[in-house]
Amino acid sequence: MKQETFRRAAYTVECKDYVHVVEFNPFDCGTAESLIAYGGNNYVVVGTCRFQEEDAAVEGIQYKTLRTFQHESRVDAIVWSPETRLDALPPHIRFCTAAADRKLRLFTSDLKDKNEYKTLEGHSDYINDLVFSPKGQEIASVSDDHTCRVWDLEENLRAYFVLRSPGMSVGWHPEDAFKLMVAEKNGTIRFYDLVTHQAILSLTTDQTPLMSANWCLKNTFKIGAVAGNDWFIWDITRSSYPLDKRPVHADRARLFKFSFCL
Repeated sequence: MKQETFRRAAYTVECKDYVHVVEFNPFDCGTAESLIAYGGNNYVVVGTCRFQEEDAAVEGIQYKTLRTFQHESRVDAIVWSPETRLDALPPHIRFCTAAADRKLRLFTSDLKDKNEYKTLEGHSDYINDLVFSPKGQEIASVSDDHTCRVWDLEENLRAYFVLRSPGMSVGWHPEDAFKLMVAEKNGTIRFYDLVTHQAILSLTTDQTPLMSANWCLKNTFKIGAVAGNDWFIWDITRSSYPLDKRPVHADRARLFKFSFCL
């Protein structure tokens, strides 16, 4: 399979230390700028970006650091809360991290005097993914410890699902807040009812290892994943079998995400 030719980055932001994860805020924060967070060995930086494609007055990229948050362990994942607003007075910043010490940290800040975080503990192995609920009042996480856990913002464990293999991805859809998607490394994707705490739908790639899955924000019926060298697409209104499957990498595929513009 022909590999994509090398391309240089269109824009570069200088960082003072190693960067392990970068995450743009996918939600409307009330301003024209895009919020971005990146994390390293012991820090998370939150900033804003404005791109030339969005504003003709900008040459290349206009980046501004808003705040640097100290972090006690290496940052492995960052997820933004839908409650984050820059147009509020004062601004309201909220995000959660997964760290190498197997803990989640929930950060809340007004970018001035209020800067706090809470620690969510319970996982006994590497945390692979996390997500906020559509209203931002709960957080779900999956781990190599074969569990999916759902927490509230006061550090309380609200739900707990035992998995049959490591949990690789977790998804919450804004139009279906009572269902949670959990993808396991063994190739199985299950949807859990958060009222009854029961599995209500199951999909499978029949291929391992499944490394990543994503629930399309623009279409509640469309699911995508990568397993082995292939990507898979499902339309859950039609079948539990993939609607499409194609090879995507000569080596193992690692990450699958739908575009927010779909």
